[in-house]
Amino acid sequence: MKTIALFIHQPYCSVQSDNGIIKALSSNYQFKIFTKHELEDNFFDDVDCIAVPGGIGDASKFDMCFSANGERIKKFIKDGGKYLGICMGAYWAGQHYLDILEDVDAVQYIRQPNTCTKRPHAKNMPITWNNKSDKMFFYDGCALVGNKNKFETVATYSNGDAMAIIQRNIGLIGCHPESEIHWYQSYSWMREFHHKGRHHELLLEFVNRLMRTCK
Repeated sequence: MKTIALFIHQPYCSVQSDNGIIKALSSNYQFKIFTKHELEDNFFDDVDCIAVPGGIGDASKFDMCFSANGERIKKFIKDGGKYLGICMGAYWAGQHYLDILEDVDAVQYIRQPNTCTKRPHAKNMPITWNNKSDKMFFYDGCALVGNKNKFETVATYSNGDAMAIIQRNIGLIGCHPESEIHWYQSYSWMREFHHKGRHHELLLEFVNRLMRTCK
Protein backbone atom coordinates (compact mmCIF):
# COMPACT_ATOMS: atom_id res chain seq x y z
CA MET A 1 0.00 0.00 0.00
CA LYS A 2 1.42 3.40 -0.99
CA THR A 3 2.08 6.03 1.68
CA ILE A 4 0.93 9.65 1.71
CA ALA A 5 2.62 12.20 3.98
CA LEU A 6 -0.21 14.49 5.05
CA PHE A 7 0.52 18.02 6.28
CA ILE A 8 -1.51 19.59 9.06
CA HIS A 9 -1.43 23.03 10.61
CA GLN A 10 -4.77 24.13 12.05
CA PRO A 11 -6.55 26.18 10.75
CA TYR A 12 -4.59 26.96 7.55
CA CYS A 13 -4.33 23.31 6.58
CA SER A 14 -7.08 21.99 8.73
CA VAL A 15 -7.87 18.87 10.72
CA GLN A 16 -11.24 18.77 8.94
CA SER A 17 -9.67 18.67 5.49
CA ASP A 18 -7.08 16.10 6.60
CA ASN A 19 -9.81 13.90 8.06
CA GLY A 20 -11.78 14.09 4.81
CA ILE A 21 -8.71 13.13 2.77
CA ILE A 22 -8.02 10.16 5.03
CA LYS A 23 -11.64 9.02 4.83
CA ALA A 24 -11.68 9.30 1.03
CA LEU A 25 -8.33 7.57 0.42
CA SER A 26 -7.76 5.11 3.28
CA SER A 27 -9.02 2.12 1.29
CA ASN A 28 -5.96 2.43 -0.99
CA TYR A 29 -3.39 4.45 0.96
CA GLN A 30 -1.75 4.70 4.36
CA PHE A 31 -0.73 7.97 5.95
CA LYS A 32 2.07 9.69 7.85
CA ILE A 33 1.31 13.06 9.43
CA PHE A 34 3.77 15.94 9.49
CA THR A 35 3.60 19.52 10.74
CA LYS A 36 5.60 22.73 10.44
CA HIS A 37 8.31 21.37 12.75
CA GLU A 38 11.58 20.21 11.24
CA LEU A 39 11.52 16.61 10.04
CA GLU A 40 14.08 13.87 10.35
CA ASP A 41 16.29 13.57 7.26
CA ASN A 42 14.73 10.25 6.23
CA PHE A 43 11.08 11.14 6.87
CA PHE A 44 10.07 11.06 3.18
CA ASP A 45 12.14 7.98 2.28
CA ASP A 46 9.12 5.64 2.45
CA VAL A 47 6.61 8.19 1.14
CA ASP A 48 5.01 8.17 -2.33
CA CYS A 49 3.07 11.45 -2.14
CA ILE A 50 2.99 14.63 -0.08
CA ALA A 51 -0.54 15.98 0.43
CA VAL A 52 -1.27 19.52 1.57
CA PRO A 53 -4.96 20.11 2.35
CA GLY A 54 -7.15 23.16 2.52
CA GLY A 55 -8.32 25.20 5.46
CA ILE A 56 -9.31 28.63 6.60
CA GLY A 57 -6.47 31.08 6.40
CA ASP A 58 -4.20 33.26 4.40
CA ALA A 59 -1.66 32.16 1.79
CA SER A 60 0.83 34.49 3.48
CA LYS A 61 1.14 31.89 6.27
CA PHE A 62 3.19 29.70 3.91
CA ASP A 63 6.54 30.85 5.30
CA MET A 64 5.50 30.03 8.85
CA CYS A 65 4.27 26.56 7.86
CA PHE A 66 7.11 25.54 5.54
CA SER A 67 10.19 27.43 6.70
CA ALA A 68 11.65 24.24 8.23
CA ASN A 69 10.74 21.76 5.49
CA GLY A 70 10.03 23.68 2.28
CA GLU A 71 13.30 22.87 0.53
CA ARG A 72 13.02 19.21 1.49
CA ILE A 73 9.49 19.08 0.06
CA LYS A 74 10.63 20.72 -3.18
CA LYS A 75 13.47 18.21 -3.52
CA PHE A 76 11.06 15.32 -2.95
CA ILE A 77 8.88 16.59 -5.81
CA LYS A 78 11.85 17.36 -8.08
CA ASP A 79 13.07 13.80 -7.55
CA GLY A 80 9.72 12.43 -8.76
CA GLY A 81 7.62 12.23 -5.61
CA LYS A 82 3.94 13.08 -6.05
CA TYR A 83 2.31 16.23 -4.67
CA LEU A 84 -1.42 16.58 -3.97
CA GLY A 85 -2.68 20.07 -3.15
CA ILE A 86 -6.30 20.88 -2.30
CA CYS A 87 -7.48 24.51 -2.00
CA MET A 88 -4.76 26.09 0.19
CA GLY A 89 -2.42 23.26 -0.77
CA ALA A 90 -3.06 24.06 -4.43
CA TYR A 91 -2.35 27.77 -3.89
CA TRP A 92 0.93 26.85 -2.21
CA ALA A 93 2.13 25.01 -5.32
CA GLY A 94 2.19 28.38 -7.12
CA GLN A 95 5.03 30.67 -8.10
CA HIS A 96 5.10 32.72 -4.89
CA TYR A 97 5.32 29.67 -2.62
CA LEU A 98 6.70 26.19 -3.46
CA ASP A 99 7.02 27.23 -7.13
CA ILE A 100 6.77 23.66 -8.45
CA LEU A 101 4.56 24.30 -11.51
CA GLU A 102 5.56 24.88 -15.13
CA ASP A 103 3.82 27.73 -17.00
CA VAL A 104 0.77 27.61 -14.75
CA ASP A 105 -0.19 29.35 -11.52
CA ALA A 106 -2.85 29.02 -8.83
CA VAL A 107 -4.88 32.24 -8.60
CA GLN A 108 -7.98 33.29 -6.68
CA TYR A 109 -10.98 32.08 -8.65
CA ILE A 110 -13.32 34.82 -7.45
CA ARG A 111 -11.09 37.45 -9.09
CA GLN A 112 -11.13 35.76 -12.49
CA PRO A 113 -13.33 37.01 -15.39
CA ASN A 114 -16.90 35.71 -15.73
CA THR A 115 -16.99 33.81 -12.47
CA CYS A 116 -20.25 32.61 -10.95
CA THR A 117 -19.35 34.17 -7.58
CA LYS A 118 -17.28 37.12 -6.39
CA ARG A 119 -17.44 36.25 -2.69
CA PRO A 120 -15.11 33.93 -0.74
CA HIS A 121 -17.88 32.06 1.02
CA ALA A 122 -19.02 28.44 1.29
CA LYS A 123 -20.89 27.51 -1.87
CA ASN A 124 -22.01 24.44 -3.77
CA MET A 125 -19.93 25.40 -6.78
CA PRO A 126 -21.01 24.35 -10.30
CA ILE A 127 -18.16 22.48 -11.97
CA THR A 128 -17.50 20.00 -14.74
CA TRP A 129 -15.46 16.94 -13.67
CA ASN A 130 -14.35 14.50 -16.36
CA ASN A 131 -16.87 16.08 -18.73
CA LYS A 132 -19.78 15.58 -16.28
CA SER A 133 -21.63 18.47 -14.66
CA ASP A 134 -21.55 18.50 -10.87
CA LYS A 135 -21.48 20.80 -7.85
CA MET A 136 -18.71 20.69 -5.24
CA PHE A 137 -17.95 22.36 -1.91
CA PHE A 138 -16.04 25.61 -2.46
CA TYR A 139 -14.50 28.16 -0.11
CA ASP A 140 -12.31 30.72 -1.87
CA GLY A 141 -10.51 28.06 -3.90
CA CYS A 142 -8.04 28.65 -6.70
CA ALA A 143 -8.24 28.47 -10.47
CA LEU A 144 -5.27 26.96 -12.29
CA VAL A 145 -4.36 29.25 -15.17
CA GLY A 146 -1.60 29.20 -17.74
CA ASN A 147 -0.45 27.12 -20.68
CA LYS A 148 -3.15 24.45 -21.03
CA ASN A 149 -0.83 22.33 -23.14
CA LYS A 150 1.36 21.83 -20.08
CA PHE A 151 -1.22 20.04 -17.90
CA GLU A 152 -4.15 17.66 -18.01
CA THR A 153 -7.44 19.28 -17.04
CA VAL A 154 -9.61 17.03 -14.90
CA ALA A 155 -12.24 19.58 -13.85
CA THR A 156 -13.26 23.14 -14.72
CA TYR A 157 -15.32 25.93 -13.17
CA SER A 158 -18.35 27.34 -14.96
CA ASN A 159 -16.23 30.07 -16.62
CA GLY A 160 -13.93 27.46 -18.16
CA ASP A 161 -10.96 27.97 -15.82
CA ALA A 162 -9.30 24.77 -14.69
CA MET A 163 -10.36 23.66 -11.20
CA ALA A 164 -8.46 20.36 -11.00
CA ILE A 165 -5.32 19.49 -12.96
CA ILE A 166 -2.47 17.02 -13.13
CA GLN A 167 0.90 18.29 -14.31
CA ARG A 168 3.54 15.56 -14.34
CA ASN A 169 3.71 14.37 -10.71
CA ILE A 170 1.62 17.24 -9.29
CA GLY A 171 -2.15 17.11 -8.76
CA LEU A 172 -4.09 20.23 -7.72
CA ILE A 173 -7.76 20.77 -6.85
CA GLY A 174 -9.41 24.13 -6.10
CA CYS A 175 -12.66 22.84 -4.57
CA HIS A 176 -13.11 20.32 -1.75
CA PRO A 177 -13.93 16.77 -2.88
CA GLU A 178 -12.80 15.59 0.58
CA SER A 179 -15.69 17.48 2.25
CA GLU A 180 -17.77 15.59 4.79
CA ILE A 181 -21.42 15.93 5.76
CA HIS A 182 -20.75 18.15 8.78
CA TRP A 183 -19.16 20.74 6.48
CA TYR A 184 -22.52 21.17 4.76
CA GLN A 185 -24.49 21.11 8.00
CA SER A 186 -22.48 24.10 9.23
CA TYR A 187 -24.22 26.36 6.68
CA SER A 188 -28.01 26.53 6.46
CA TRP A 189 -27.92 27.10 2.69
CA MET A 190 -25.69 24.04 2.12
CA ARG A 191 -27.40 21.32 4.17
CA GLU A 192 -29.29 19.71 1.31
CA PHE A 193 -26.29 19.47 -1.04
CA HIS A 194 -24.02 16.85 0.54
CA HIS A 195 -22.56 14.53 -2.09
CA LYS A 196 -23.15 11.33 -0.03
CA GLY A 197 -19.60 10.10 -0.61
CA ARG A 198 -19.59 10.53 -4.38
CA HIS A 199 -16.90 13.21 -4.27
CA HIS A 200 -14.70 10.99 -2.12
CA GLU A 201 -14.81 8.49 -4.98
CA LEU A 202 -13.75 11.25 -7.40
CA LEU A 203 -10.84 12.19 -5.14
CA LEU A 204 -9.72 8.57 -4.90
CA GLU A 205 -9.84 8.23 -8.70
CA PHE A 206 -7.87 11.50 -9.03
CA VAL A 207 -5.14 10.35 -6.65
CA ASN A 208 -4.93 6.92 -8.30
CA ARG A 209 -4.50 8.71 -11.62
CA LEU A 210 -1.82 10.97 -10.15
CA MET A 211 0.05 7.99 -8.75
CA ARG A 212 0.20 6.42 -12.22
CA THR A 213 1.85 9.46 -13.80
CA CYS A 214 5.54 9.76 -14.48
CA LYS A 215 7.60 12.81 -13.57
